[in-house]
Amino acid sequence: MDDNIWLRRVAIDHQLGFKEKTDTGLLAEIIKNNLNQKEFFINKAIGWSLRDFSKTNPDWVRTFIYAHKDDLSNLSIREGSKYV
Repeated sequence: MDDNIWLRRVAIDHQLGFKEKTDTGLLAEIIKNNLNQKEFFINKAIGWSLRDFSKTNPDWVRTFIYAHKDDLSNLSIREGSKYV
C-alpha cells in the first residue's frame, strides 16, 4: 500500500463505470488493502466504488459489505449501500 492517498484513491476508483467488466477480484483486493482507514477521501472512494458497482451487481456489493462491515467505515457502508 502506497502512502500517497491520491494514488490509493485512484486505484480504488479506477474501475468506475466498468459495469459487468469490473474485475471483482481486483476491486476486492484494492478495497481490502484500504480497510480501517481514517482518511475521508479513501473511505469516500471505497463507498463510491461500491455504490457504482451495486448498480450492476448488488448481490456482490451486499455480500462484500456484510463480510467486511467491521473494517469498513460508516461512510463507506452508507455510500456503498445506497442502492442495495
